[in-house]
Amino acid sequence: MITTFKNYLARGSAVFLLSAPLRLFAQLENPPENVTELLNDISTYILNPIIFTLFTAAFVVFIWGLVQFVAHLDNEEARDTGGKHMLWGIIGMAIMAGVVGIVAIIQNTIAQIGG
Repeated sequence: MITTFKNYLARGSAVFLLSAPLRLFAQLENPPENVTELLNDISTYILNPIIFTLFTAAFVVFIWGLVQFVAHLDNEEARDTGGKHMLWGIIGMAIMAGVVGIVAIIQNTIAQIGG
């Protein structure tokens, strides 16, 4: 009984998440008229908030690693942990900056092809 409920819950969650863009665009006053506007709306309302959230999380990880590193200068293991957090924070921020660039390239390419 419990496993069946979990399966239904997982399926319902997946359907809810996958239908989020459709529900979002159904609420817009001016729905997109072509593919370029649709991609711009997806970028504005879905991708940019996700990228901003992940960039913020990477920045928090970096700051937390910096605090650990500075607070535990006498402890080698804590300094190593802080250094790893700083490294992964920087890597995360670099990835998010790359994602912003890739999204811009895709948008510009589609706008030139058939906007």
